[in-house]
Amino acid sequence: MKKIVSLMIVLVLALGLIATASAESPAKVCIVFSGLLGDKSYNDSCMEGANRAVEDFGIELKTLEGTETTEWEQNFLFACEEGYDLVICSSSNFEEYMREHCANYPDVKFAIIDTTVEGDNICSVSFAQNQGSFLAGACAALLTTHTEIEGINDQKVIGWVGGMDIPVLHDFFVGYEQGAKYIDPDIEILQQFAGTWVDPLKGKELTLAQYDLGADVVMNVASGTGNGVLEGAKEAGHFAIGVDLNQDGDQPGAVFTSMVKRVDNACYQLIESVVNGTFAGGTTEYLDLAKGGVSLTDMAVIREALGDQFPEDIPEKIAELNDKIVAGEIVVDNYEGFGANK
Repeated sequence: MKKIVSLMIVLVLALGLIATASAESPAKVCIVFSGLLGDKSYNDSCMEGANRAVEDFGIELKTLEGTETTEWEQNFLFACEEGYDLVICSSSNFEEYMREHCANYPDVKFAIIDTTVEGDNICSVSFAQNQGSFLAGACAALLTTHTEIEGINDQKVIGWVGGMDIPVLHDFFVGYEQGAKYIDPDIEILQQFAGTWVDPLKGKELTLAQYDLGADVVMNVASGTGNGVLEGAKEAGHFAIGVDLNQDGDQPGAVFTSMVKRVDNACYQLIESVVNGTFAGGTTEYLDLAKGGVSLTDMAVIREALGDQFPEDIPEKIAELNDKIVAGEIVVDNYEGFGANK
């Protein structure tokens, strides 16, 4: 009997060791940000996708934030050295670091969102922000004709405030300008860069200056700096267009719509591919209107704020333009180096 009991104990211990050895440890993921979380825009959208992945897959997640170029490279190199299964660079600000260093870490899977970087261990996801911005520009041009709405003047002027002067933001502006001029070839579009992602006061200052120059609608493409754009719209009694996340409710009654960019889905799907073993380096994906990568919001918040004054012709026209872009009847221009066929 003692021999049988001893044998059973040995078997139980052996099975326990086998189960422990066969159990897979959770995937370790690090996201490096070229800015700060809490921006209610691009970075928070990326984080929403990551948090969904934590809930669904039980991954271990590390985030590294930074506001200066020296911090970005330091954080990126730290992530490279720490043995993560996947390092996600949240924005195009990390392009040069990836080109320089990723090949030195062949066992690490890398991903970058919002641009394309070539490499056998890199997966790139970018967006047709030019298409979404075309719709935003058309919306702004249409809105600026509705002088019966308080806050809309009789001048054919709209505005645009960006964060840093980088190529992806120029791709935003190319679409915005083309969309506005599709509606009215004579419209004037003011453009300024704040030079930072994390200065709401600077964003507000630039926005108020554009209102002083005749704009009554200003698009925000500036991450945390863009919160000041929305505040400026509310303070001045004019309108703004949000970006990345649905910002329509951030300053209710002042944000007409938002150009949503599904950074959350991109982040989630990248993590999912590592968890499922389907991650493919050396690949790129381009998320356009047809794929649901970009879109305008349904304008429900401003519709409620304006009541009977809400201009129903705007969402009707936007839906028409959306369908024409998807069908290829309207081809939206890209900034050099962007687009599905770059």
